Amino acid sequence: MAEQKRDYYEVLGVAKDASEEDIKKAYRKLAKKYHPDMNPGDKNAEAKFKEASEAYAILSDAEKRQKYDQFGFAAFDGSGGFGGFDFNSADFGDIFGDLFGDFFGGGRRGPANGPMKGANVRTSVRITFLEAVTGIEKEITLNLKDPCPTCSGTGAKPGTTPQMCPKCGGKGQVVFTQQSFFGTVRNVQTCPDCGGSGKIIKDKCTNCGGTGYVSSKKTIKVSIPAGIDNGQSVRIRDKGEPGVNGGPRGDLLVEVIVEPHPEFMRQDYNVFSTVNISYAIAALGGSIVINTVDGKVIYDVKPGTQSDTRIRLKNKGFPTIRNQQIRGDHYVTLVVETPTKLSKEAKDLLRQFDALTGDSLKQAERETAEKDTPPKKESNKKKKFWKN
Repeated sequence: MAEQKRDYYEVLGVAKDASEEDIKKAYRKLAKKYHPDMNPGDKNAEAKFKEASEAYAILSDAEKRQKYDQFGFAAFDGSGGFGGFDFNSADFGDIFGDLFGDFFGGGRRGPANGPMKGANVRTSVRITFLEAVTGIEKEITLNLKDPCPTCSGTGAKPGTTPQMCPKCGGKGQVVFTQQSFFGTVRNVQTCPDCGGSGKIIKDKCTNCGGTGYVSSKKTIKVSIPAGIDNGQSVRIRDKGEPGVNGGPRGDLLVEVIVEPHPEFMRQDYNVFSTVNISYAIAALGGSIVINTVDGKVIYDVKPGTQSDTRIRLKNKGFPTIRNQQIRGDHYVTLVVETPTKLSKEAKDLLRQFDALTGDSLKQAERETAEKDTPPKKESNKKKKFWKN
């Protein structure tokens, strides 16, 4: 009995109203995953690749897709399935060009030896919690490349010039063919001899070793904006690696590491802290001093404040990076501190206070209340007496 086929839309993992672009993306993902070149000897991967290719061949063709939507697999019974189906009309060219380019390190379109932007350079800098509030300018030192002054960046020994690469004819790319399930596929990859530059250097510059660049230590000032958070980066344009073939320099990306603060915590643009207050201040109210990122402020505690009450100090948080005039808030949790060491006089006063505020049990209730105490155990002597 022949194995039942899966629905083509199910195979590609797309909806029945999927666009042509969605179908192409879905197939490309499956083809990369199950292609035999990526799974040598894996029969299961090969079968899945064939299944996905058959589904794509049908659904990528508007006429065949319409017939499949109307009649299902019956529309292609005479074709014999994947093995006998004519895939010449299916658009595999771009997909397999991209796939094989990915597999073999190519895949770049256009001239390989055209101008290219230099690589970005990444580094990091440490700042304090309070420096993140106000912003700060830091200096960092790192090694950066510059065109070699001896050869002016050509990489060739002075008095000589780079020669055109004979393998690619100066194009920086070579064309090769790849056998696939659909016949011969034509692909393009970066020339292995010249690395895509299109030039070969026979007499290399002794100062740079033919690279065209030399490294040196440089000190760069980094302006860190107020409000920056831990892990965010500052981009400095054109301070990265030099470009290739006349391309612009890359950028310098500086990751900011904000050191933790012993008293403050940050969440988004808000600051959080905890302040202990005395029992008397909590009960009677009074002024306390609170540390903020802007310095000390005086706050009037309301009478009868309970422990774990949270108050808000407006605009005492971090400024937003986009608008320094807008700031977060500072939330302070007030914790009533219970004294652990009291003098005899203090204890007497607290007992008087307890009696006056009505928090203690009335004397009559004390006398009538049943004490929750465990019964006394019988002595061993009594037990022995009755035993005898």
